[in-house]
Amino acid sequence: MRRTPLVLLALFSLTPGLAAAPARRPNVLFIISDDLTATALSCYGNTVCRTPNIDRLATQGTRFTRAFCQGTYCGPSRASFMSGYYPHATGVLGYTSPRAAIGDRATWSQHFRNAGYYAARVSKIYHMGVPGGIEEKGAGQDYNGADDPASWTERFNSPGPEWKAAGTGETLENNPDGAKPVMGGNTFVVVEADGDDEVHSDGKTAAKAVELIRRHAGQPFFLAVGFVRPHVPFVAPRKYFAPYLPYEKLALPEKVAGDWDDIPKAGINYKTSVNMKMDERRQKKAIGGYYACVSFMDAQVGKVLDALTQAGLDDRTIVIFTSDHGYHLGEHDFWAKVSLRDESAMVPLIVRVPGKKPAVCPAPTELLDLYPTLASLCGLEVPGRLQGRNIARMFDDPAYRVRDAAFSVAPSSRGFLLRDDRWAYLQYQEDATGGIELFDAVKDPKQYTNLARRPEYADVVAEYRAKLTAKLGEVRSSDLGRK
Repeated sequence: MRRTPLVLLALFSLTPGLAAAPARRPNVLFIISDDLTATALSCYGNTVCRTPNIDRLATQGTRFTRAFCQGTYCGPSRASFMSGYYPHATGVLGYTSPRAAIGDRATWSQHFRNAGYYAARVSKIYHMGVPGGIEEKGAGQDYNGADDPASWTERFNSPGPEWKAAGTGETLENNPDGAKPVMGGNTFVVVEADGDDEVHSDGKTAAKAVELIRRHAGQPFFLAVGFVRPHVPFVAPRKYFAPYLPYEKLALPEKVAGDWDDIPKAGINYKTSVNMKMDERRQKKAIGGYYACVSFMDAQVGKVLDALTQAGLDDRTIVIFTSDHGYHLGEHDFWAKVSLRDESAMVPLIVRVPGKKPAVCPAPTELLDLYPTLASLCGLEVPGRLQGRNIARMFDDPAYRVRDAAFSVAPSSRGFLLRDDRWAYLQYQEDATGGIELFDAVKDPKQYTNLARRPEYADVVAEYRAKLTAKLGEVRSSDLGRK
């Protein structure tokens, strides 16, 4: 059985006022935002969006600058990091639970629960429909989505008014004449809402997480806290909109004429400024609404982190902050998730391990790595079947690497991504009949020029196509299907 390093075990066993308390495994506080792009956080370089609490965590932990999800929308991504398998290993390419595929194999939180931890979920960890699943007058408190009951000791949902919230709202998507009312669904809607934080789902989630931290401070816990913002609808209390008003002052991403001309049809995202019929005013308001939701979510993160400090648990709790995938905010005239470009496939990832120095880690990392890494750091057995890799050494040596490239998929476009320090290789269909994109991420970090068809890059394309074939073979060679 793998154990936490002796220095860490000694650290976690110290209790104020006691010379030698019995060793106790560290807690895990896993905080995940929904549809959050790293480019919206000031600790990742944004100079407009205000995220002081996440920024504070970044100054205390390790901030990963090349962390990638394994599926570029909610369902497959969440099923992947919770189960410990890539989407193409489990076959969960949509919005279902991975349980049918993994059988009695323990999920991430279940592994901790089996080791004696109190394991709780607050709001969205596995896939849960937003806004439909959490509307107060919809499924509400009884709605668990694609959740896995065996993963938790207890689970709590956080209903909220969502797009029906009282306030000032506007539908931005497919509403060029302004005639549509505020509406539900996966639609770009902005609501500057009346009322305080706890009127809304994320405010309720933070309050419940604070309560659970206080209640379970005396025992090891794995607490998973899922915030649904900034997922649409872009609804938050009015005060969080104030820094971004008037919306007209906000800048749109650079636009390049003919930006889509050199990419395959499959590479054009499902939501664009064109098919959403959003003019510049609506695009800027969408960015402002998104930023307001990010600031609202950040304030809730601050409440949870403060509760941990007030309970005296900072020195015995590992804290993770991340998102299920990224999000486009008008780059390439793309919006939302699904694409395999960096804005969509890359995620913020910050991990604070007590006793470890703050650091920035540029190594390619995957959300799939969290399960084996946290098991290792907490002194639990690391199941050899897991497809992620243990990155615990990176907290001592940020230059250390466990892989050369990160791997992600976009099931809806049958797309695959290999992303390393130099190249972003995107392939559509396993036989590449849907097309290929190749970007030099050093010379062209915003991925404007597709090099895949240029003769001088034929060898690079051939190399990465072979690497992708090998990776898919590795992904599918899991232990699933055999006991």
